[in-house]
Amino acid sequence: MLPPHRVVIAAFPGVELLNVTGPAEVFSMAGRLGGAGRAGYTVRIATGRGEPVATAGGIRLMADLALDEVAGDVDTLLVSGAVRVRGHEVEPVLDREMVDWLREVAPDTRRVGSVCAGAHLLAAAGLLDGRAATTHWRTAARLAADHPLVTVDPDPIFLREGGLWTCAGIASGMDMALAMVTEDHGPELALATARTMVMYVKRAGGQSQFSMPLTPPAAPGDRVDDLRVWIGEHLTEDLSAEVLAARLHLSVRHFSRLFRDRTGTTPAVYVESVRLEAARRLLQDTAHGLPEVAALSGLGSVESLHRSFRRRLGTTPAEYRRRFR
Repeated sequence: MLPPHRVVIAAFPGVELLNVTGPAEVFSMAGRLGGAGRAGYTVRIATGRGEPVATAGGIRLMADLALDEVAGDVDTLLVSGAVRVRGHEVEPVLDREMVDWLREVAPDTRRVGSVCAGAHLLAAAGLLDGRAATTHWRTAARLAADHPLVTVDPDPIFLREGGLWTCAGIASGMDMALAMVTEDHGPELALATARTMVMYVKRAGGQSQFSMPLTPPAAPGDRVDDLRVWIGEHLTEDLSAEVLAARLHLSVRHFSRLFRDRTGTTPAVYVESVRLEAARRLLQDTAHGLPEVAALSGLGSVESLHRSFRRRLGTTPAEYRRRFR
């Protein structure tokens, strides 16, 4: 029997439960489905001193070992972050013990990944400098501001650069884990795992974490939220920064800074993301041809449609329709 891949998931108080248990269950299920002919997975949860930790929802998460007990070869190391919510603001928690431990252990690990705000811990340890990374869209602006050497993309559900992986968190941690199973054992086992777990069958990493139906109603008096709703209802109109700034009676410079502070991205990237989301849904849910999809989504031309899909999703509209319709 082949020796199993050793997976360690590091956690500390305040993590979302699914950020830890979601990837853990994917690896566990893949190991059970793989059979004796494949290297399975052993999954262990590590906390500061091996103590139970309270998750964001108050559920206590048991640990298998302490951080300083993580010895020997670790094949995959995942770290889940935690956040504090203060009014409308969400800020990542930086556990200094975890950051120091990651700085020491990660370089000797074949594959390192963060789940949700865990990207802030990897960045604080210097592991993301000069690399592209993603995190939950609500903390992406903070990640970019705190770590200018990191190229932050708030849109994908997960990103991979060599042996470093980052993801948006919550359910997307399971998508990232499935992609790791694909890397280890091929797409057939990953697909069987997804089907057994009754998951949406393997979302590609380039798929957007932002979805228009998930857009919250505009907060009373919040002009940027009002504008986001308006954008979603006027995709075929001129949505340049100049036009959007004029709607809020602001200069383009002031508007762009305000928009990035509130959303974690620029107006142009946001508009393209929303139009791309609309195009994705048209491809999945309708029989419209590509010219109609391009027009109805506001992307304009088939050429622009192809360009956006290639740049943001790494595929073509036709291939996307074949995979997800």
